[in-house]
Amino acid sequence: MMRTFRRIDAFGDALNDTFSDTCKTWLSAADMPDLPDSVAVGWSGGADSTALLLALVCSGRKVMAWHVDHGWRDTSAREAEQLAEQAEAWGIAFVAARLAVASHASEAEARTGRYAQFQVWSRQYQLATLCLGHHRDDQAETVCMRLLQGAGSVGCRGMWRERRIGHLRIVRPLLHLPASTIRQTMAQAGIDWLDDPSNRDLRIWRNRIRHRLFPAISKAGVAPDELFLRWQRQAECVAARLDAVVDVLMQQLSRTETGLCLPWAVWVDALPSARARLLQKCMLQLLGDGVTPGRRHIIMVETWTKKSGRGGLDLSRCRLYRERDDLHLRPVTSAFGRDK
Repeated sequence: MMRTFRRIDAFGDALNDTFSDTCKTWLSAADMPDLPDSVAVGWSGGADSTALLLALVCSGRKVMAWHVDHGWRDTSAREAEQLAEQAEAWGIAFVAARLAVASHASEAEARTGRYAQFQVWSRQYQLATLCLGHHRDDQAETVCMRLLQGAGSVGCRGMWRERRIGHLRIVRPLLHLPASTIRQTMAQAGIDWLDDPSNRDLRIWRNRIRHRLFPAISKAGVAPDELFLRWQRQAECVAARLDAVVDVLMQQLSRTETGLCLPWAVWVDALPSARARLLQKCMLQLLGDGVTPGRRHIIMVETWTKKSGRGGLDLSRCRLYRERDDLHLRPVTSAFGRDK
C-alpha cells in the first residue's frame, strides 16, 4: 500500500538546526562537486529524493522539483498530485510530466524517456544542473548488477558522482551515504515520504539483488556494500589505465565524409578490451551520449575481427566495416553503400 505524507507542514520541522546541520555535513563530502545556487532535483517522492530535495533547500539553494510519471501504476497520477500539493506547502517549485511509456517497456527505455523529459525541462527553465538521490546502497547494487550482466571494468565503475548527458549536468550528492542513514535522519525529523510498491517487485532484477541476493550475502557474514564497492574502486583503477591506452589509439582516428576511420593494423594490434572501449568512445563521438555497444555487439565485433573484417556489422545506429587497410564506422543514416 502506498505510504502518504501524513503532515503537510512537515517542512517546518525539517528546517530545525539538527536537520540543517546534518544536511550541511551531507553536502560537504570531500569529493562533492560544486553546486550552483539554482538546481533541479529528480523527485520521485521516495525517501532518498525527498531527503536530497530538502537538504538542498536547507543549504540555501533555489530548488525546483522535477517529477516524471511513467504511468505504470494505477496510483501514479494520484501520487503526482500528492507531490504537487506537498511541494506547494513547502514552497518548492514543482513540475510533472506523464510519459507515454508502454507498461511492458524495459527499465532502459523508461530511463531514456525520463532523461529526454529532463532535457526539455532544462531548456525550458534554464537549469543546467540536475541532482539525483542515488545513495551508497544503490551504487553497490549497480556494480553487482553490471558484474552479473558481464560488464567490464568501465561498466563496473558504477554510477558517476557527476557526469553530463547532452547539455544537462547530472550530480548525485548522496552517493556516499548509506540508505539507512538517510531514512533514519528523515524519520528523526518527522518527514514522511512515498513508498513505491514497485520497489518490492521481484520481477525487476535490481529488486532481486536488493531483497534476495544481498540478504543472502549478509547471512554468510559478508557486507555486500563493502564487497561490491571494493570492486568498484578496483574497476575505476583498471578503467583509468584502459582509457589512457585508448586515448593514444584515438589519436590515430580520422574523420571522413561518412564517419570515423582507423588504420586496420592499429585496430587488430590492440587488446580486445582496448578495442571494446575504443568502439564505445567512437560511438559516443559519432552518435552522442546514450548510444553504446552491448555485450552481444562486443562479442560479434571480436568474432568479425578474427575473420579479418569480412563483410560489415550493423551495430546500434551505426555500421562497422573494413575497406582495404582501414576500419570505418558510420551512422546508419549516412548515404553510403552497404557491405564492403
